Amino acid sequence: MINGIINVYKEKGFTSHDVVAKMRGILKMKKIGHTGTLDPEAEGVLPICVGKATKLVDLITDKDKTYETVLKLGVVTDTQDLTGTVLKTNEVNVSYQEIENAVKHFIGEYQQLPPMYSAIKVNGKKLYELARQGKEIERSRRSVVIHDIRIKDYNCEEHEVTMSVDCGKGTYIRTLLHDIGERLRCGGAMKSLLRTKVGSFELQNALKLTEIETLVRSEKLEEHMIMIEDMFKAYPKAIVKAEYHKLIYNGNSFQPEHIEGYSNEGNSNKDFMEDETKLNKISFDTTEAEDFTTAVNNMEAFTSYEMFRVYDADNNFIGIYRFNIDEDIFRPVKMFLS
Repeated sequence: MINGIINVYKEKGFTSHDVVAKMRGILKMKKIGHTGTLDPEAEGVLPICVGKATKLVDLITDKDKTYETVLKLGVVTDTQDLTGTVLKTNEVNVSYQEIENAVKHFIGEYQQLPPMYSAIKVNGKKLYELARQGKEIERSRRSVVIHDIRIKDYNCEEHEVTMSVDCGKGTYIRTLLHDIGERLRCGGAMKSLLRTKVGSFELQNALKLTEIETLVRSEKLEEHMIMIEDMFKAYPKAIVKAEYHKLIYNGNSFQPEHIEGYSNEGNSNKDFMEDETKLNKISFDTTEAEDFTTAVNNMEAFTSYEMFRVYDADNNFIGIYRFNIDEDIFRPVKMFLS
């Protein structure tokens, strides 16, 4: 069975569920999940988790995202994009400075009202199902975070604003653009949407479905996959002695003396790595468990390294554990045994 994450380029016309269905056909396996819905007309990065990696879906969905989008000013639709029914049109008499000020207003945390045309469930029914029946129900606003918005171009003749948006989870870009249009008092709707980044997954490395089919036929797909353990490279690696394998195979806690060796290979924790005084407080060259315990207990700000990638003595990745200094014990956080 294949286990890992594939950076898929979702093309227009497909729903995220369509992509999962096609991937199941291509890979001939059922255990596949996507990491965040993209509208059919949107395109771009859609990480797909396969096999044991489906346990990472929530983790990746929570990652920050970056979008390239175009806002069409002067038009309001029921779907908040140009695929919907036009509800009203307005003259556009706004300056670039006014647009810039309106955009800046939404940087930070703001309360966003989810659109009716969305997959959010209310009383067991998806909002878009109700919307298609011509119904609109009361929804609660949700807190979303917009890290940054950069205006890349403004076509004053077409009244189209091209921008890049960095945002947190749960953000509806359609709604953000609608809200910008409302603030400008002329209305607005999304013309296009391209997701360029989800966490560490970027557009330039995304594979189209046809490319994935080719890689499967040539048995080279795994060369383009992200392995589960690579998602946790920021955490040090701890190897458990063979005689204690039963503990980790059953998802149990274990103690520092059960460790055979450890390292910080591939570590990318900048806060820790850039502080030499912290780095010198713990040595990852030793394999003696008692030295490890002493180093851990003497290290200030160990919270930088409270999470560990745990492996068995045969170097098989088992899961993520948290080290509790007070109890001197490693406790399981997420297991990847099945």
